[in-house]
Amino acid sequence: MALIGSQAQETTSYIKNKEEFTKLLSAIHSKGEAIKLGGGKAAIEKHHKRGKLTARERIEKLVDPGSYFLEIGLFAAYEMYVEYGGAPSSGTIFGIGCIHGRDVVIVANDATVKAGAWFPITCKKNLRAQEISMENHLPIVYLVDSAGVFLPLQSEIFPDKEHFGRIFRNNAVMSSIGINQIAAIMGPCVAGGAYLPIMSDEALIVDKTGSVFLAGSHLVKAAIGEDIDNEQLGGATVHCEISGVTDHKVADDDVCLKKIRSIVGRLGTKPKAGFDRIASVPPKYDPKEIHGLLPVDRAKPYDTYEVLARILDGSEIDEYKAGYGKTVVTGYARIDGWAVGIVANQRSVVKTKQGEMQVGGVIYSDSADKATRFILNCNQKLIPLVFFQDVTGYMVGSRAEQGGIIKDGAKMVNAVANSVVPKFTFIVGNSYGAGNYGMCGKAYDPRMIFAWPTAQIAVMGGKQASETLLSIKLQQMEKRGTRISKEQQQALLAEIQERYERETNPLFAAARLWVDGIIDPTETRTVVSRGISMGSNNASIRPFNPGVIQT
Repeated sequence: MALIGSQAQETTSYIKNKEEFTKLLSAIHSKGEAIKLGGGKAAIEKHHKRGKLTARERIEKLVDPGSYFLEIGLFAAYEMYVEYGGAPSSGTIFGIGCIHGRDVVIVANDATVKAGAWFPITCKKNLRAQEISMENHLPIVYLVDSAGVFLPLQSEIFPDKEHFGRIFRNNAVMSSIGINQIAAIMGPCVAGGAYLPIMSDEALIVDKTGSVFLAGSHLVKAAIGEDIDNEQLGGATVHCEISGVTDHKVADDDVCLKKIRSIVGRLGTKPKAGFDRIASVPPKYDPKEIHGLLPVDRAKPYDTYEVLARILDGSEIDEYKAGYGKTVVTGYARIDGWAVGIVANQRSVVKTKQGEMQVGGVIYSDSADKATRFILNCNQKLIPLVFFQDVTGYMVGSRAEQGGIIKDGAKMVNAVANSVVPKFTFIVGNSYGAGNYGMCGKAYDPRMIFAWPTAQIAVMGGKQASETLLSIKLQQMEKRGTRISKEQQQALLAEIQERYERETNPLFAAARLWVDGIIDPTETRTVVSRGISMGSNNASIRPFNPGVIQT
């Protein structure tokens, strides 16, 4: 293993980078803390007066004291649904918690947000929770407290493949492959949503606050003229003592959460996947120094080895094809003791043995070829892959095309798509075009994908995209016989750039669950370690077959 990295120097640029990064991180944290209040303090107080814990309080009591809850989708729905008053965190909290030392996916409706109603992104978030449960064979706990589908947007949540019904389909599939599902009805559970807890392996219901029915009392009155209240219609006593729909009647939220912990505590264990791990060693250099290493100007180069030196155990890497395809760094390393394969875009300008200069952040044919071979090797060796994206795309131009860049890029995408070991992706900076695909973007099933505050995700860079969009707009105007001055063109360009910059912001991506969240780079080691530990629970890894790869 070769030692990489050097001691960070407190230069002017380092200090400026650190100051700007700290501002970015502080803004993200402050927005996150506001989102964690859900529907706000008044809604939380109203919730408490009903004798109920909030969703976050429930999770805190459910997980092992002092354990780390890895939240997914905190920024889901950020600045979305504003015409309806917004939906902080999509009205649902989900993540991976530890119960009796075991990783468990936990999903909790936040009834302080529109009574826990389901927005379209809420559905997507719940499907993501089930996906993580299935990929890693983790038990899943649903803490149900929801008024059902948000009716003004029902057409965007009801009939399609990735809509509401897919959740119940997943309930059935998960049960068939032996994934434990435990549901607690801790508030309303209405209409189609009633199937989620009842299709779980075991269902609990809280007396007097929990209720489950296909139609509430008002709808029953309208439909068949029957006069009945919700408690008599579908309360805990009805379903635990008369209908037999639910399995456990519990007195309150606290008793319910203790009962869930008891159930999880008795679950058996299954064979592990066998990923290699030894004693963890911290990096030689402080991970916080990453804050000063990433340049404020994303067009400026930096040395990716310096970033990796603050993430890898002992700041060591056993590099693969070190002298070839230098704009992608590949190598074997360890993170928190786990053996990993690193695939990272090199952002510094590199020189080939032929004396050619290659632009950092661009994937050339030799880099794509190297990455493909390395990914194949990691699959053969059962080594999880960790991707660090800061990529502007694959090389363009006549020379690149004649050299077969499309073929080499396709090989890399093929290897990533067919990879069977767990993959984890961190978007460090740029994530543009097909570079996003080759470096394991969301479409390529990373077990987890997180952005750093410096991330940008788009088809192409802002400058190129804005100028292209302006050119198209001007051509359209000219066809209509309209011409505008240079000043008006500049104003239009500024407007296009502002919109494009907003849409490439990591918060925009996190709001739509293109990434699982935005993290401080110092959390990267913890996320990777937790992810591989989770992935170890799924021992049924299919044989690796990359399919047809052109040579």
